[in-house]
Amino acid sequence: MGRLIVVQFITLDGVVADPDGSDGTPFGGWAMRFGPEGVAGDKFRLGGILASGTLLFGRRTWEHFARLWPARDDDFSRAMNRASKAVATGRPLPEGTWSNSERVDGYLVDWVQRTVPSRDVVVIGSGSVADALAAAGLVDEYRLLTFPVAVGEGRRLFRSGETLALRSAERVGPAVLAVYDARG
Repeated sequence: MGRLIVVQFITLDGVVADPDGSDGTPFGGWAMRFGPEGVAGDKFRLGGILASGTLLFGRRTWEHFARLWPARDDDFSRAMNRASKAVATGRPLPEGTWSNSERVDGYLVDWVQRTVPSRDVVVIGSGSVADALAAAGLVDEYRLLTFPVAVGEGRRLFRSGETLALRSAERVGPAVLAVYDARG
């Protein structure tokens, strides 16, 4: 049985928008203030999930990652590039853009319900995808890499009173990786 895992870079005040500054927001780039090592590598401890699970993206996040990752050549990047990737979009994906990428077949919630029984699905970024799956009660786990910064504005991960159960926490570079069970 797989799990639906949401991974996010997040600020102390719950903002997940524009961690690398690529969206050009006035508050963006907050994760990069700590240098590239703050976000590089397997900070979310995905390990074997990259080989056996599926990464799930919204269209915008996938397009951003598809520009960045294929040219990278470290161990983690090679694992990301080999990983199975699904994209929640109504448009066809450009051929040959990022290896092992395919469009979600049908409705997102239905696709997740068909996929999770056989393997882990990891939502990376992709706020609208994470929101839709949380609203449907499908998120099993959150892995949040919390940076020691508050930006005061921007899209937040949690919009209402969520109750999570902390499973573990560890310092990872300048941030803290906290793993939460979403089902309390």
